[in-house]
Amino acid sequence: MIIRDVELVKVARTPGDYPPSLKGEVAFVGRSNVGKSSLLNALFNRKVAFVSKTPGKTRSINFYLVNSKYYFVDLPGYGYAKVSKKERMLWKRLVEDYFKNRWSLQMVFLLVDGRIPPQDSDFMMIEWMKSLNIPFTIVLTKMDKVKMSERAKKLEEHRKVFSRYGEYTIIPTSSVTGEGISELLDLISTLLKEN
Repeated sequence: MIIRDVELVKVARTPGDYPPSLKGEVAFVGRSNVGKSSLLNALFNRKVAFVSKTPGKTRSINFYLVNSKYYFVDLPGYGYAKVSKKERMLWKRLVEDYFKNRWSLQMVFLLVDGRIPPQDSDFMMIEWMKSLNIPFTIVLTKMDKVKMSERAKKLEEHRKVFSRYGEYTIIPTSSVTGEGISELLDLISTLLKEN
């Protein structure tokens, strides 16, 4: 997939406040500080998504219109301890509404920090998506920070841990080196039937 143009067209802060569905969309979700905005910017090959120094900054669902016909959807990060219980409930309501009512959603890319073992909140996210029958692919971020000598071991650790949920594609990526970006774009292209 070649991304020719991209723009942020909608910032949804309440359930149902989404733009009309187009030819299809993919969504990105992960713990706060997992590098979601950086990965989106690497996919877009330009700085469109805002990269914050403060984890848990995205409190909305951001719709990026790509090539005037698809949406790449940035879901708010989860698992940030300093967020109040009320905000967590708002997050759950917003994301659940999106998952249940967005028929054009083809795939959720679950971003997991490749340097560390998956966290409880990652497992909760997987179980939640499985209970809602949401298809997902696991994307390991920040792989440039993993020593070459440890990479195979780290990948195997993640594969083993996630295998308890079934067979899932795991794509190691780095928004710094560009690793995995073309693989991710190829998969998205197939999902969206981009020609």
